[in-house]
Amino acid sequence: MTYAREERSALCDLFDQLGPEAPTLCTGWSTYDLAAHLVLRERRLDAAAGIALKPLAGYTASVQQGLKAKHPYQELVGMVRSPGGPYGVLPFLDDAVNTLEYLVHHEDVRRAQPGWQPRELPAGLQDLIWKRVSAMGRLTLRRSPVGVVLHRRGGGVALGGPSGGPKVEVSGEPAELLLFCFGRQDHAKVDLSGDEEQVARLRSAVLGI
Repeated sequence: MTYAREERSALCDLFDQLGPEAPTLCTGWSTYDLAAHLVLRERRLDAAAGIALKPLAGYTASVQQGLKAKHPYQELVGMVRSPGGPYGVLPFLDDAVNTLEYLVHHEDVRRAQPGWQPRELPAGLQDLIWKRVSAMGRLTLRRSPVGVVLHRRGGGVALGGPSGGPKVEVSGEPAELLLFCFGRQDHAKVDLSGDEEQVARLRSAVLGI
């Protein structure tokens, strides 16, 4: 089983355990909303563009609400559990596109619950995450108000944010750096060092794709 399928399966198990009204780290979304988002992303490609493009966001939101109105929660979770659209017939595409997507959203649910603790992830998965974080650093940190130097614990450095001016050092395990770069700064287990004001600006910045 690929890492993408493992994260998908674990997230759906957590969806089943928590039910439709549990909180997530996605602002304003319950587990029901997140399940609908994931179904839309894979099975309603006509509406998926609005996830990233603000002019289309209204249509995307209406389709997401329509999915909730049409499908009971458990039905949506079942649809998430089985890859839809191109991901169902092209496993390599599912792995390439969905490994980080499902890992982040799995943590969005886990870390919104009381008493959560970081998971011990396989070394191979951490290596894969670091490879992608390094490649995507410029993109995910493009709105950072300060330069960012990402340090993987145990070795590895990546850069993001403005090339000139002050810089903030962010250190942690690859999965924690991923969450930080994807806008979950308050829930990522990382260490930040640099000018206090610049650190505060980075913590409150809107990051991610």
